[in-house]
Amino acid sequence: MADTAVHADDHVDHGAHHTSTGLSNNKLAMWMFLGSECLLFGGLISTYMLYRGRHSANLGPDQVWDIPFTSASSFVLLMSSLTMVLAVSSANRDDDRNTKLWLSVTALLGALFVAGQVYEFTTFYREGLGFTTSLFSSSFFTLTGFHGVHVSVGIIMLMSLVGMISKNKVVGDKKEVVELFGLYWHFVDVVWILIFTLVYLIPA
Repeated sequence: MADTAVHADDHVDHGAHHTSTGLSNNKLAMWMFLGSECLLFGGLISTYMLYRGRHSANLGPDQVWDIPFTSASSFVLLMSSLTMVLAVSSANRDDDRNTKLWLSVTALLGALFVAGQVYEFTTFYREGLGFTTSLFSSSFFTLTGFHGVHVSVGIIMLMSLVGMISKNKVVGDKKEVVELFGLYWHFVDVVWILIFTLVYLIPA
């Protein structure tokens, strides 16, 4: 009986190398990565806040922002956090079918957000607001563009994970891998909440 318990413990801990913090190496690495990303976006947001008033009279935030459209796009991205939670929950139940479903839905919602951002950038450019138009536009496109790149990378990661689950080629603990992807995706969503509030809702 005791031998059975020992073998069961060995099976649970197999491949899960924990640090002194109680977190696995993979989770600790992800948290460290997200910490560095906080510094990156902190610098970009600070730069935007510094230069958001440096624009011409007819090409400032009040003239180009489409708050209803951006709000709808933001809602789509926030809903993807819910579907990501459902994916993690399905993974914890070893339900591969629903895990793949919710990961795919999350990626789709992320793609809709990116498409909305591309449409918004194109509209701004047609109205005369380009990357080099002013310090305001440069800091705005850099900040929101970097976030869009992070969402796009997340979409690629999610769809790659769906493929790996389908072929049963997930390296390591599948539940932990899905959870790590979820941490990244939730981080991207939280950053957008901050960007949307500071950039679009708070007047310059």
